[in-house]
Amino acid sequence: MRGMKIDFVSDVSCPWCAIGLKSLEQALERLPELKVELHFQPFELNPGMAPEGEDIDEHLGRKYGLPPAQLEVNRAALRQRGAAVGFDFVQGARSRIYNTFDAHRLLHWAGLQGANFQRDLKMALFGAYFTEGLDPSDHALLLDRAVFVGLDREAVRAVLESAQYAEEVREAEAYYQAHGIHSVPAVIINDRHLISGGQPPEVFEQALRQLAISQTG
Repeated sequence: MRGMKIDFVSDVSCPWCAIGLKSLEQALERLPELKVELHFQPFELNPGMAPEGEDIDEHLGRKYGLPPAQLEVNRAALRQRGAAVGFDFVQGARSRIYNTFDAHRLLHWAGLQGANFQRDLKMALFGAYFTEGLDPSDHALLLDRAVFVGLDREAVRAVLESAQYAEEVREAEAYYQAHGIHSVPAVIINDRHLISGGQPPEVFEQALRQLAISQTG
C-alpha cells in the first residue's frame, strides 16, 4: 500500500486537538496496513496572548460570549469525550490560558530529531496542560517534558534560550492560514484532503480507509 502523509495542525492549548490526536491514533491502530508519515504543524489559538496568560473563564467568556454555566457544560462534554479516547481532562486543572509560541518552536525542533520525539512531546504537553494544569509557556516545564521524552537536555535548553525556529513556525502558521485553516485540529492528508475537528476514531478510520482505497484504485 502506498504511503500516506498526515499533517496534524494544532495548538497545545486546544482541548479538541488532544481528543483529535488520540482519536486519530486509535484509527491508525485499526489500519495497521497503512503506512503513515505523521507531522505536527503549529497553530496558535491566541498568538497575542501575554506571557503571564489570562484567566480561562474570562478569556473564553470574552472570546465566545459564553456564561460560566455554559463553560462548565462544555468542559463536562470534553471530559466525557476525552475519557472515551483515553485522555484525562482533570476538572479545574487549567485555570489559565497561556502563550504557546515557544512550545511550537520546541516541537518544530523535536520533529527534526525524529517524528516519534515530536509526537511524544506533543502528548506530554497536552498532559501537562490539561491533566496537570501546568503552564506550557514555562521554559522549565518545556525542558522537563522534552527531557522526559528522550531529548537532550542541553540541546533543548539551547533552543529555548534562543530565538531558533521562530521564523519557521511563523512561516508554517502563515502557510496553513493562507490555505484556509482557521480552526483546529485540522488533519490534512497528502496535502489535499482535510478532516476538521476532534472527530471520533470511527470517522477518522472511515475517511483514511476510503482515501487509502482511492490511492490504490
